[in-house]
Amino acid sequence: MWTEGSSAVTDWLDHLLILPILLPLAVAAVLIPINERDRTLKGAIGFASTLAVFILSMILMRLAAAGTGSLPGSGVYQLGNWPAPFGIVLVLDRLSALMLCLTSGLALAAQAYSMARWHTAGHHFHSLFQLLVAGLNGAFLTGDLFNLFVFFEMMLAASYGLLLHGSGPLRVKAGLHYIAVNLAASALFLIGVSLIYGAAGTLNMADLATKLAALEPRSRTLVEMGSAILGVAFLVKAGMWPLSFWLPTAYAAATPPVAGVFAVLTKVGIYVIIRLHLLVFGTAAGASSGFGQEWLVTGGMLTIAFGGIGVLASQAMGRLAGYSVLVSSGTLLAAVGLGHDGMLAGALFYLVSSTLTIGAFFLLIELVERGRDAGADVLAVTMEAYGDFDEDEEEEEVGAAIPGTMAVLGLCFCLCALLLAGLPPLSGFIAKFALISGLFDMPAAELATAMSAADWTYVTLLILSGLAAMIAMNRIGIRTFWASIEGTIPRVVVIEITPVVVLLGACIFLSLQAGPAMRYMQATADDLLAPLTHSERVLSAPRAGSQ
Repeated sequence: MWTEGSSAVTDWLDHLLILPILLPLAVAAVLIPINERDRTLKGAIGFASTLAVFILSMILMRLAAAGTGSLPGSGVYQLGNWPAPFGIVLVLDRLSALMLCLTSGLALAAQAYSMARWHTAGHHFHSLFQLLVAGLNGAFLTGDLFNLFVFFEMMLAASYGLLLHGSGPLRVKAGLHYIAVNLAASALFLIGVSLIYGAAGTLNMADLATKLAALEPRSRTLVEMGSAILGVAFLVKAGMWPLSFWLPTAYAAATPPVAGVFAVLTKVGIYVIIRLHLLVFGTAAGASSGFGQEWLVTGGMLTIAFGGIGVLASQAMGRLAGYSVLVSSGTLLAAVGLGHDGMLAGALFYLVSSTLTIGAFFLLIELVERGRDAGADVLAVTMEAYGDFDEDEEEEEVGAAIPGTMAVLGLCFCLCALLLAGLPPLSGFIAKFALISGLFDMPAAELATAMSAADWTYVTLLILSGLAAMIAMNRIGIRTFWASIEGTIPRVVVIEITPVVVLLGACIFLSLQAGPAMRYMQATADDLLAPLTHSERVLSAPRAGSQ
């Protein structure tokens, strides 16, 4: 934390808050005119930018956790030095800092993986990647709904190009479906924002939280209608059933580094749902308190069930990973909708663990499938789904092949299986245990009467989804590592396996440091459950230069 007397240092450090957005934006612009033949140079610049953003995110997270939450001015950065709600503000708290770290860490691993060969499969990969990082960071930091739309569109525009990166008929077909669905979601976003602004006269989330309870019934109804439409747009992104039909196919068709970083894209929808549900429709919202809660519970549980069935039915690892994303989204949506305060910290822990796990699994899939003959198993992922590379492109791989390839791949696969299934002693088990213990956080005498049917259904689905993941991963693991008919050992270079190991290592570290991690998650949950404190912090933040 900074002292009040260190004004020169404070003024400089205050601008750290906007750098996770400005830096990748500037680097994306710098990379565009560089010749595509200099992909190594472009990759080095892009990787350095993502590394710098990761370091910045760690600093911001440390500052957010240090005291009352934040940077000077209560973690509020006023663009143009205009205070909220009149000007554009960026807001840092424990939740946004957590999402910044998660995004930049996953992006760093995916970009390192792409340097082996995937960044050569198309043009402007690194520029699009930087724009995606800037859009994600902006979505997590913005304090108003209009700029949330701006950063949301920046993120989506970059994701369109990245999903189509590498071409191929399957990728193009899935990409076109992805674009159509998300364009429809963007249109709903605009309609919802327009209704909210017309009824409440503000789009600043902190200001909206303070005004909602005082609105007349007619205006409050319009705000609820706009929020419902806005919620549909974000539930499409989060992959809630039945709005999730596009997700498994699109994620399975994407190139490995793109699919790896896409693991955090669904969490943008989850993040906004958490933010709006607890801030705008929290305890201070009056008659609108808890708006949409039943839909989150029902939709979340149906998503878990649909994702679990998809996991069991998947014969290809790419689709299994896609359905695992749906299970993760459903688990989080239902946890938020159930409304038990004790579950929120566990849900945040689960968000981090599941995102890192699925990101690592997407990167691992291509390495494992590389040694398979596409014609040997018609139910497996075809090589075409990962792009077509000729012999010259194969020779361009960077780095040296690792020894004991199958042993390393098998160990990484086992770790992914344990994490996805939620088996001890890794962070997947700790996350599910925290969710269930938060649900049962009440005196034993009250359990029989206080626990609803929805609570027991959630616990059942949580256990069954883990069982489905264990069965599916065991089946694919046996077929791939024990009973493979090809007998071909894939050539894996160090730069490809290292990001997978690092992401899985982060999950192991999260398991070993579960105590401090849960304390941070609990402090984050406490902040989210005090919406008026957050609103006052944003709206009363002093302008730069004022005392």
